[in-house]
Amino acid sequence: MAKQERAVRTRRLILEAAGAVFDEFGYESTTIAQILARAGVTKGALYFHFASKEELARGVLGQALTIEGILPQESRLQEWVDVGMVLAHRLPGEPLLSASIRLSADRKARDLFGTSWPAWIDFIAGQLAEAKAQGEVLPHVDPGATATLFVGAWTGVEILATAHGESGALEKRIALLYDTFLPGVAVPGALRNLDTAPDRGARVWKAHQAQKAQQEQQEAQQEAGSQEEAAAATTA
Repeated sequence: MAKQERAVRTRRLILEAAGAVFDEFGYESTTIAQILARAGVTKGALYFHFASKEELARGVLGQALTIEGILPQESRLQEWVDVGMVLAHRLPGEPLLSASIRLSADRKARDLFGTSWPAWIDFIAGQLAEAKAQGEVLPHVDPGATATLFVGAWTGVEILATAHGESGALEKRIALLYDTFLPGVAVPGALRNLDTAPDRGARVWKAHQAQKAQQEQQEAQQEAGSQEEAAAATTA
């Protein structure tokens, strides 16, 4: 078990290093030597998990669609907002996420291994379809077409915000993106109740982290209790 956990940690370490280097230099200019230096692992360890730079890029893209930190809401539209806002909050500090966008926008790179966009579009289209079934979305709205347009807009906003380098710019601009999109998507009653404040992602992520810490603490206590019971049964 310890060996398996160590392998999982090593793989994650390599992916994070690859993400940081891809994000900084782009796919074509990145070398395996740079990733090795950033990860601090041996060449053998890297090739045990990833056979090539292309496979590393695919691994980074596999981390792109993340719904971690999205707490269940009664409103599916609010969950859609939360997905984009939490990602906007996390992305500036997580090169692994940022690299997935850069790789997707790199024409030469995406010719080799595609992009993260289709999975993201499908996920958002599903959220919008559920919201429509709940009566939150205007009748004329096409979930698939809207999701495609939104992902394109979100990506463009992220690229512009990153280029300007303003602190907190991405969260502010993604909040504005939702405020611009939603009146054409949501029924008035649902629209009034949506939270699209720029700090929405930070608040949801903080609540998720607290919930996750509490769950881990409970699991640790349960495991300790089970070990005590096993020890008691052995000595009985």
